[in-house]
Amino acid sequence: MAQKVETRLVDDIDGSEAVETVRFALEGRQYEIDLSEDNATRLRESLAAFVSSARRAGGSGSRTARSTASGTPRRSSSADREHGAAVREWARANGFEVSDRGRIAADILKAYEARS
Repeated sequence: MAQKVETRLVDDIDGSEAVETVRFALEGRQYEIDLSEDNATRLRESLAAFVSSARRAGGSGSRTARSTASGTPRRSSSADREHGAAVREWARANGFEVSDRGRIAADILKAYEARS
C-alpha cells in the first residue's frame, strides 16, 4: 500500500498558508517562525533599518578572523593543533623539554617564533 505524506506550513502570525521558515536571533537566542510571503516581507522590512546599522557577530555566512589578546589573528582549532605539533617537534629537536599535551610555555613559543 502506498502512502502520501504532505507537510503544510502554516503562518504562525495569522494562520494563512506559509511559504518559508524564517530564522533569526535576538539577544543570543535563536528563533524560527513560519510565515507567508507577506508576513516574511513585513518582518524583513521591520528589521531592515536595524540590520543595516548592525555589525555581524558570528553565526553562519562569512566569518571574520578572531584575534587573541595580543592582536594576532586566531587560528582554527585544527590549525592550532598543527601549529602546536610543529612547535613541540621543533622544541624537542632543539633541546627544550615540552609535554605532549597542554599549553606550551611562552619561552618555547617565543624561541620557536624567533627561529631562523
